[in-house]
Amino acid sequence: MPPEPGAARPLHGMSVDVEEWFQVGAFERTIDKADWDRLDSRVEANTDAVLSLFAETGTRATFFTLGWVAHRHPGLIRRIVAAGHEMASHGWDHQRVFTMTADQFRADLLRARTAIEDAGGQAVTGYRAPSFSIDTRTPWAHPVLAEAGYRYSSSVAPLRHDHYGWAASPRYAWRPLADADLIELPVTVAQFGQRRLATGGGFFRMLPAKLTDIAIGQVERDRHGAMFYFHPWEIDPGQPRVTAAPLRSRIRHYSRLGAMEGKLRALLGRHDWGRVDQVAAREAAQLA
Repeated sequence: MPPEPGAARPLHGMSVDVEEWFQVGAFERTIDKADWDRLDSRVEANTDAVLSLFAETGTRATFFTLGWVAHRHPGLIRRIVAAGHEMASHGWDHQRVFTMTADQFRADLLRARTAIEDAGGQAVTGYRAPSFSIDTRTPWAHPVLAEAGYRYSSSVAPLRHDHYGWAASPRYAWRPLADADLIELPVTVAQFGQRRLATGGGFFRMLPAKLTDIAIGQVERDRHGAMFYFHPWEIDPGQPRVTAAPLRSRIRHYSRLGAMEGKLRALLGRHDWGRVDQVAAREAAQLA
């Protein structure tokens, strides 16, 4: 059903997954975590560039940040908060949730949240799993998040993918627990018949921007807010090349890095964007 004439335009969630270029899933089997502190750190400069882009376009967003990054760059976290953005958790060091036990996940959440809140002085109530790794293998994940007091999660990709995905997930906000207010905000996908196509991140970088606009149009038609994401390293074409990584990983990581900033600037101007906590509140009201 299309929006009613004269109705306010939906607010969509703009989110940034704050991590170093070497902490991505594509390199998790190529770069040892023990070597991270010896590599060229670019997250602060890249995230400052994102902050400048958001200031230029008047955009407020949510920064899902690794605790590892917050612990090493507290000044960056303070700048994000000072600019009016929301701080949220991306876990401690980008370990996929389905590789943990419930107790390990609980400890990871606490460690990351402590680092982010200590750095920014802002309560953390949102969470995004690294590589959207909450799925059918982690039936304990949402209960642990609710137990920890999180208001929302944006940790599910509602499609099939070789690295992640929960194809049976609803496309839009849903309550994973009958006895808690926690809501799950899946990242936005485009629906074509029975097929769902991803948007955001590398998909936005490499595919025509029209696909994202189509997906957002479908979300607006159904009177929901879209959920878009990208990473600071995606606007950094000068980052080091990891030649030892598999070819598919290198293609996914490095393709069209030089085009990303311009595509983002245009996207920010075509739709109404806000913090994920704002979108979560609107979606929760619809679910009530």
